[in-house]
Amino acid sequence: MSTAFGAQALRLSGHAARLLGWRPDEFWHATPAELAAALGEPAGDPALSPRIGRADLDRMMKDDDNGRRG
Repeated sequence: MSTAFGAQALRLSGHAARLLGWRPDEFWHATPAELAAALGEPAGDPALSPRIGRADLDRMMKDDDNGRRG
């Protein structure tokens, strides 16, 4: 195991323990994709993530001001 891998594994296992409550066994049995999903990192290309446009935001704010939801 390289020192770079060891340092990254230690950092990530610390995040998993603090943020997710994972024990070491749970961390080491998780795949990198499972860890990323559990930590809330977006999967895939961020450019493909749905975005809200200004017109949609304005409409939702207007609907909320008028007491309508949804």
